Amino acid sequence: METETKELSPIILPLGAIMNHGIIQVRVALIVAALIASLNSSSLAADEAGGSTVAKDPCALALLPYEGTDKLDLEIIRLQTKVRSASDPTVWLEELGWAFVAKARRSFDPGYYKLAEQCALCLDEKKRGCAEGLLLRAQVLHSFHKFKEAETVARELVGKRGLNFDYGVLGDALMEQGKLDDAVTAYQAMMDQKPSPQAYSRAAHIRWLKGDLPGATELMSWAAGASNARDPESGAWMRVHLARYEWQAHDIKKALELIDESLEWLPDYAPALLERGRVLLGLGKTPEAIEALKRATVLNPLPEYQWTLSEALRAADRIEEAQAVEAELKRQGAANDPRTFSLYLATRGEDASAALRLAKAELETRADVFTLDALAWAWMANADTEQAWAFAQRAVVEGTQDGRLLLHAGVIASAAGQREKAATYLAKATAIQEMLLPSERKILAATQSAKPVLTSGNRDLETIQQPTKEKQR
Repeated sequence: METETKELSPIILPLGAIMNHGIIQVRVALIVAALIASLNSSSLAADEAGGSTVAKDPCALALLPYEGTDKLDLEIIRLQTKVRSASDPTVWLEELGWAFVAKARRSFDPGYYKLAEQCALCLDEKKRGCAEGLLLRAQVLHSFHKFKEAETVARELVGKRGLNFDYGVLGDALMEQGKLDDAVTAYQAMMDQKPSPQAYSRAAHIRWLKGDLPGATELMSWAAGASNARDPESGAWMRVHLARYEWQAHDIKKALELIDESLEWLPDYAPALLERGRVLLGLGKTPEAIEALKRATVLNPLPEYQWTLSEALRAADRIEEAQAVEAELKRQGAANDPRTFSLYLATRGEDASAALRLAKAELETRADVFTLDALAWAWMANADTEQAWAFAQRAVVEGTQDGRLLLHAGVIASAAGQREKAATYLAKATAIQEMLLPSERKILAATQSAKPVLTSGNRDLETIQQPTKEKQR
């Protein structure tokens, strides 16, 4: 049985958001998630004692009393009631799990993914090895960045059932591991079975990763145009990404219109507010950018949001405010989004060893071009040009036209003595430099003037030393 709540995110959204304007409700979800973790950690002791614990009963955890007043909260309460009263609750359990996934995406609270996981485990208890439970579990594993495990479950699912969404979640897990050709095969199978907004958006992202901006824009337009008002988060997500493509194509007016549309689909949508702030910052409209970025960061305090806000505040010479945001970023960044935090540290010239450690750890589970780029940039911050250039070449191999990725490749190529390649990458980064943060634009300008730099917080810019002839050899 397929329902609207079963639809996966077009490309799974970043994990780590832990706060929303519904602060009380978010805390409830996090407390429940903490309870699940605590009970699971004590289950062995309970087993040895011959006792019983709620940790042995994922069904009970999925049905813990829930409160809330918005439309999705009421739907979760309704589905919990259905599960409790049904003689065969499996259909309702499946819908409840996807409702928790939708709540996690909407609220940016990962605690709801833990509740969705309990639904998947409960499904497996009641209907061992069922495809419905496997799909839900693969989605949860992906959301927690357990991509290898997600791939294993998704492959079992494809072998057992092989529906379009099964191929979709398999492609997602493969893409995050850098297995792009295999991901394309999975997404093509998804598209062949059922052309849909979810299939179009995945194809659009692949086109963009391959450097085909017109193709990506066309496909994401199809996705946005076919999106369903019953799933406003997906519709808003697609418009944000389409806005980014239009911005990259220098159609600022269209980009801002799409961001406005996204916020009509889902008011106070943090990714749309972030994108608006980035576009306005690129246009030099710093006060307006700060307003959007402040709200976005309250809603979703991830490193990407905090870093962008701090850059806008520094551009407005509001240094104390920027420092307060950066202090929070440093406190939680390594846990909430280690890859972005690694990039932040390397760009700012702060704690290069931590930047490298975080990027290396990320590569163990995630080997896409952006993780390769983060590791290249971290090696550069640690003055190892040879390693930096090796990873930078791997990061650009797919032809991805991302401003930050191109900037890093250009700086590293310049330091490695690869002048022609440096000129090519830097020229491409310059063509879309408004998509870079202010500090990154400074690095770009300095590199082009033959004075490569990494910023270092409030300190003066530091020169990245060119490798010696001996090291180049």
